[in-house]
Amino acid sequence: MKKNIAVITGGYSNESVISYKSAENVFNNIDSEKYNCYIIDINKNGWYYTNENNLQKEVNKNDFSIEINNENIKFDLGFICIHGTPGEDGKIQGYLDCLQIPYTSSSHINSAIMCNKHYTNIIASQNGIRVAKSLKLYKNENLIDSKENIISKLKIPLFIKPNNGGSSIGTNKVTHVDEIIKSLEVSFEEDNEVLVEEFIDGREFTVGVFKLKGEVIVFPITEIVSQNTFFNFEAKYEGKSSEITPAFIDKNVSDKLVDASKKIYKTYNCKGVVRIDYIYNTEEEPFMLEINAIPGESIYSVIPKQVLAMGWTLKEFYSMLIEEFL
Repeated sequence: MKKNIAVITGGYSNESVISYKSAENVFNNIDSEKYNCYIIDINKNGWYYTNENNLQKEVNKNDFSIEINNENIKFDLGFICIHGTPGEDGKIQGYLDCLQIPYTSSSHINSAIMCNKHYTNIIASQNGIRVAKSLKLYKNENLIDSKENIISKLKIPLFIKPNNGGSSIGTNKVTHVDEIIKSLEVSFEEDNEVLVEEFIDGREFTVGVFKLKGEVIVFPITEIVSQNTFFNFEAKYEGKSSEITPAFIDKNVSDKLVDASKKIYKTYNCKGVVRIDYIYNTEEEPFMLEINAIPGESIYSVIPKQVLAMGWTLKEFYSMLIEEFL
C-alpha cells in the first residue's frame, strides 16, 4: 500500500513565497508510483488542502488529516517545505511529534536552535567551529544606544540581520556608521531580535549535507558569486548571482569544507537535508555563516543542483530522504 506524504508549505513569514516554490518542485519529483502526495498549505488564514477541483478543504488539526470523497486521509510522513516560521523554527515539528507523525527534518528543539542565529553561534564557538564576532540586540532598546553599543564592540563593515529568519530578508551590509540605524530598523521589521556580525572577507560557499543509512553525506560544493554586495534575496532568487556547482576549488579547500560540514551536522544533531553557508576567508579557513535547517528545494535552489551534480535524479533523492524517516 502506498504511503501518504504531506508536502507542508506556506508559513507565516515573508519567506512563504519561496516555500510554495519548494513544495511545487518536491511534489513534482516525488515518485507517484511509491507515494500518494498531497500539498498542505499552512498560512495565517488556516491550514488547507486544495483538491482536484481547485477547492480548498480545511485540514483537521486534531489528527492532521484531510477528507477526500468521504475518505479520511491520514499522513504517514510530513515533508516540510516551510522556510521561516512555523517550519524552520521547529513549531510544526513539535506538532507532528505530538501526533507521532515522522517528518523530513531535524527535531523541534534542534530546528529552533538552528533558526536562532545567536544560539547557533554560541554552540559553534563552544565546539571549535569558526563564526564571525557578533552582537545580539533587541527591538525595545533605544536605537541610538544600540548604535553606540555596536561601534564600541564591533568593527565595520558589518552585517545586520534578523536573528530568526532566512532568505536574507531584512539583511543589510553596513559600510559606514551612518547606515547602522536604518539597517537596524529594516531588520527589526522582520524580527524582535537582530544579530550584528563583523564582515569576513573571502569566497562564499554553500554545502548540502544529509544522512543516509547512518552515513553523513556531503553534496558537491557550490561557490556563490553574487553580483550584489552579498548573497541577498535578489541574488538568491532573482538571478543576481552565479552558483558554480561543483565549485572550482583545490582539494585542500574541499577537504576543509567537507570536514567542517560533517562536524556541524553531527554537533547540531541534524536530520534530513541541511545547507550550511560559509565564508572561506583570506587565511584559508572556513567560517560558518548559518545552517539552513529547511533549505530551498525550488528549481532555482542550490540543493536540487547539488543533487544532480551528485549523479542522482531528484526523484531518487526524495525517495531516499522519505525512506530515511518512514
